[in-house]
Amino acid sequence: MRRLAITLLVGPLVGLAGLSLLSSPVRAQGAPTADAAADLAPVDVLQVSGLFDEVTVQSIEDAIDSSTAKGSQALILQLNTGGAVVDTATMRQLLQKVADAKIAIGIWVGPSRDARAYGTPAQLFGVADVTAMVAGSRIGHTGDLITLDGATVDLGAGVDTLRNGSMSFGEARRTGVLKLDTTDEGVPTVRSMVLAMDGVQLQDGTVLNTVAEELNDKGQTQKVATLVRFSGLGLIEEMFHTVASPPMAYLFLVIGLCLLIFEFFTAGVGVAGVVGAVLTVLGCYGLAALPTRPVAVALLIVALIAFAIDVQVGIPRLWTGVGTALFVLGSWFLYSPLPGNDLRLGWLTLFVGISGVLLTFVVGMPSMVRTRFATPTIGRDWMIGSIGLAVGAIDPEGVAQVGEAKWRARTNRATPLAAGAELRVIAIDGVTLEVEPVEGAARDYRERRPKDE
Repeated sequence: MRRLAITLLVGPLVGLAGLSLLSSPVRAQGAPTADAAADLAPVDVLQVSGLFDEVTVQSIEDAIDSSTAKGSQALILQLNTGGAVVDTATMRQLLQKVADAKIAIGIWVGPSRDARAYGTPAQLFGVADVTAMVAGSRIGHTGDLITLDGATVDLGAGVDTLRNGSMSFGEARRTGVLKLDTTDEGVPTVRSMVLAMDGVQLQDGTVLNTVAEELNDKGQTQKVATLVRFSGLGLIEEMFHTVASPPMAYLFLVIGLCLLIFEFFTAGVGVAGVVGAVLTVLGCYGLAALPTRPVAVALLIVALIAFAIDVQVGIPRLWTGVGTALFVLGSWFLYSPLPGNDLRLGWLTLFVGISGVLLTFVVGMPSMVRTRFATPTIGRDWMIGSIGLAVGAIDPEGVAQVGEAKWRARTNRATPLAAGAELRVIAIDGVTLEVEPVEGAARDYRERRPKDE
């Protein structure tokens, strides 16, 4: 009876289990699962753009250490650079770091079709484990290859061409510069780069496993890339990296010096002075990091001093023309060229810088200085009582020459001054001189000169 009861109880359960096995697909060992990609080690991506400076080099070295510590199987450096502004020793240290990395290092030039890798950063192609480019991008102007310890920079058959020239994606692919065999379309996205890296065998025998097969909602098999983690420069690092770009360093320096000159003429230290000091320091940092011509920097400073001379007079004169010429020359020749990159400021940057300075010193600065001066100018009281000449007719406003300098001048409407007439300074209103004829000054209620006792 007990066996019969057990048979009656277990029999239906076994039958149900058999039906379940028959109705479901048989999954062999190693078959795709719904979360197969989760078992793969992730791939990190560091986005690097702009010139290679100290901040960029340090960020790459830190990314290699971080990815290694986190157990990533590869680190992809997404490059778009026009060259390096660090010395050869620093680039040698970076290349050695990439060559000795414990994880796979991939170099991908992208994402836009006009992306490039010029200068010594292009030598990273010779030490990275996997290299690829977007179709339309270029690589080159590597210069002489840097010698490493226990490793070599191998650029294949294209080494001679790349030394002083550049290659497109197709040329780099045909000459063996690229270490990732792809179609003529190249590697257009980071995801396609990760997919293409799957199955690549490294020199130490390690095989990259970046793709897994998973079942979608319909039970169909599809390829899924491993987890990709993007990173970039931190906030502070990004700020200093941006400041070290040619246009930003130029504009920061010019704007900062203009604000400092403005504060000098207003005889105070306000918000403009503080902002000007900060921008000047950041601009100097950027220029120090870039291949700057010292003579060009000197021309910019002398130009601003020349502008300032006419600001205190209140009218554009010879010094404004001298300042304009020096400022244009300093702006045009500010940076020394890099291999494959002349680093010359763009037309938009030049227009903003030059036109902004002219508007500031010819129109804006004199007006602001006159507005902020409500009392006679500090340090110019000695001019009261001085004798000068009318450069042109002063009726009631014009230009007067006192000593070697020319000034805006204003006189009583009752006593206009003809050109060449002698005049006396009786007061100073901002940067404008209140004057009267040496002989025959008005004696009515509009007179500004104290009467003789």
